[in-house]
Amino acid sequence: MADQDVVVETRKLTKIYRDFWGRQKKVALRALNLKVYRGEIFGLLGPNGSGKTTTIKLLLGLLFPTDGDALVFDQPAAEVRKNERIGYLPEESYLYRFLNAEETLDFYGRLFKLDAATRRKKAAELIELVNLGADKKRILKEYSKGMRQRIGLAQALINDPELVILDEPTSGLDPLGTRWMKDLIVNLRNQGKTIIMCSHRLEDVQDICDRVAILNEGELQELGSVRSLLEDVQRLELRASGVQLNEDLRKDLESVLAKHGGVIEFIGHPTTTLEDLFLRIVAQSKAHPGRRYLPEKAAAKPVEVKDSSTHVSR
Repeated sequence: MADQDVVVETRKLTKIYRDFWGRQKKVALRALNLKVYRGEIFGLLGPNGSGKTTTIKLLLGLLFPTDGDALVFDQPAAEVRKNERIGYLPEESYLYRFLNAEETLDFYGRLFKLDAATRRKKAAELIELVNLGADKKRILKEYSKGMRQRIGLAQALINDPELVILDEPTSGLDPLGTRWMKDLIVNLRNQGKTIIMCSHRLEDVQDICDRVAILNEGELQELGSVRSLLEDVQRLELRASGVQLNEDLRKDLESVLAKHGGVIEFIGHPTTTLEDLFLRIVAQSKAHPGRRYLPEKAAAKPVEVKDSSTHVSR
């Protein structure tokens, strides 16, 4: 990725919190070096207190570094004007509770000095994008946590940003909302936007991030593509379709692997994920109204797995 445009770069970025007398109280971030490239989804992972939020605040210019540099669009992070090209969704959206969705987006559009016609057009588009068309006249005080998350994302996109920073974007969303949010993030990436996201839900990061950085106690512990970090080079995986597992197949596979010095550790049919199962059941329920689970039929018929391929590990 060396020849790609660098959108965000940190060089030995360090943040130390001090008490009233200037004594060191907490090293929130220590000598962080990383680059985020244009058009990628970059994940920041780490337990509470690992430095994720501090990193975001440093990039936005809300905090000043103790040492090192943070550059966004080749400008120092402290340069306020660069924030015109950034959209930010905090973990807790601090929105005005007595405004409705349209008024909220109009307010943020004014902050970016958009003219009235542009504000109305973009507000209408974003409200539909985040599926709040039926609730656009309700005040935010009446919104659920998931609905506030959706309108928070809409305000983060009101200025059509090049860089979108999302802190726990799936917080408060049900499985359907989570899938919608992840699909939307991928769509933003496909439009050429760069996304930095923090999340405690590791399955969300694994699903959509191109690269991840893992922080712990303010220090960078790992950095790389999701695939390279998760790949287990000591094991070989084989998937096949159109075949049922039987003893002859097992013996043939054991013989082939033994010839190459391998041993079968597991052989059987793969499982789906709970998220995929949930989404499939909801879709089937909508397609067949009135159908319900009957325990006596379930006991007589084995559970059908969507993916019937054979899985072999070495």
